[in-house]
Amino acid sequence: MNDQLQKFMFNTAPVRGEIVALHTTWREVLARRNYPAPIRVLLGEMMAAAALLCANLKFDGALVMQIHGDGPVKMLVVQCNSDMTMRATAKIIGDIDDAATLTELVNVNGGGRCAITLDPANKMPGQQPYQGIVPLSDENGPLTNMAQVLEHYMRHSEQLDTRLWLAADDDRAVGMLLQKLPGDGGILPHPGEHDLDTWDRVCHLSATLTHEELLGVDSETLLRRLFWQENVRRFEPATTRFLCSCSRSKVGGMLRMLGRDEVDDIVEERGDVEVHCEFCNQRYEFDAVDVAQLFATDAITTAMSEAPELKH
Repeated sequence: MNDQLQKFMFNTAPVRGEIVALHTTWREVLARRNYPAPIRVLLGEMMAAAALLCANLKFDGALVMQIHGDGPVKMLVVQCNSDMTMRATAKIIGDIDDAATLTELVNVNGGGRCAITLDPANKMPGQQPYQGIVPLSDENGPLTNMAQVLEHYMRHSEQLDTRLWLAADDDRAVGMLLQKLPGDGGILPHPGEHDLDTWDRVCHLSATLTHEELLGVDSETLLRRLFWQENVRRFEPATTRFLCSCSRSKVGGMLRMLGRDEVDDIVEERGDVEVHCEFCNQRYEFDAVDVAQLFATDAITTAMSEAPELKH
């Protein structure tokens, strides 16, 4: 099914998996920006991967996946919240060839980085978001696709054996994750049921997946084809959807942080202040009257806080 993430566990070994298919969620991103073909593929794979990694978070918050590039693509960002709402964007500063590779897009001079930030919604006092960063290369040289980048990240930042299969086109963004858990991973097999070969076997089976199968076959059928001989336990699927958290009030707050003088200068020069959300391309416009009202609220609050206290 589209726009669903299915978790599953191999009952005889500490190995878990997930498979996700994004359709409407992905199409909502593409409807807002006209990205070149290689960016559509890369950003779609990042969205599928972000959903797979976010599904294992144990807190209420967000996972933000970023690629910082030193090529014609300056940045790609995907945010997936714990309720599986998602958004994504890319910043392009140069021309993109239709056949451009990951290296040519974001790692031309070896300066590309992948960063994953875990940001709890309800932070304790003094608590900061956790961020892990890895280069887009390993001991063997530049990494050639997004699955390799994230396997490299999980190996070095999380110390977990993880395999990923990702694909995206103009209609769907899909992915599958397998992860070897430390120890027994919470399973309680009966004597003789703990299969030590499960990890190697299921990774070998999954390696037979083709790009066309990932994009053209539904998740349930894929799982059945790959693991029909395995003892697999499925969990209730989660539904993904596109959601951007931008709002006029948030943009207003950003303008107040700039200060009245700077905002007034922009209005005087251009006639208004126009802000476009990088994620959903929503346009917010503030004219002179809007700006006056925006800062009038702050002025009233300040005046009230500075007013002398009345004594009876």
